Amino acid sequence: MTTIKSYTCFAGQQRIADGDWKRVSIAAQQALQSGADGSVLIFDDTTGRLADIEAVSPSPTESSEIRGRGRPKLGVTPREVTLLPRHWEWLAAQPGGTSVTLRRLVEAARRSQPDKDRARKAQERTYAFISAVAGDFIDFEEASRALFANDIPLFGTYIQQWPVDIRDYALSLASTDEVPVAE
Repeated sequence: MTTIKSYTCFAGQQRIADGDWKRVSIAAQQALQSGADGSVLIFDDTTGRLADIEAVSPSPTESSEIRGRGRPKLGVTPREVTLLPRHWEWLAAQPGGTSVTLRRLVEAARRSQPDKDRARKAQERTYAFISAVAGDFIDFEEASRALFANDIPLFGTYIQQWPVDIRDYALSLASTDEVPVAE
């Protein structure tokens, strides 16, 4: 399964392209070559963060690695977890072992609070974008407070005077609807 991420490109305060990486990067190159007013910035629509151009490839590539024996690569990332001894004891006693139990607990928590998770993600991606482009705009602080208070109508009121493309993109990021990502 290949996931195609969506991006949005701004030249100064104007949105010039959105869509897949190829489309957006071509628009960015054209804007740079034509001497666009202001910075040319590309944002990841899922996170609201500036896209790391080195980390984004124009198209998915197949891995040339030859797979050895054992478990297939599932994108598992080992990290340290710090728990009290009683937590480790409880985990060790669960069927399937520690990793299976932790994954099961995480998935159950994700399913039990989808609205809170969507709202938090929307706040984070919106704040990442507005802090990158609108930090010195009028009512930025008030808009940020409204965003984190989950008062989107008030957020919209505070950003009403912002440039239209920035305002509209910020409002779309603040939506708790899932960001469309093609699969």
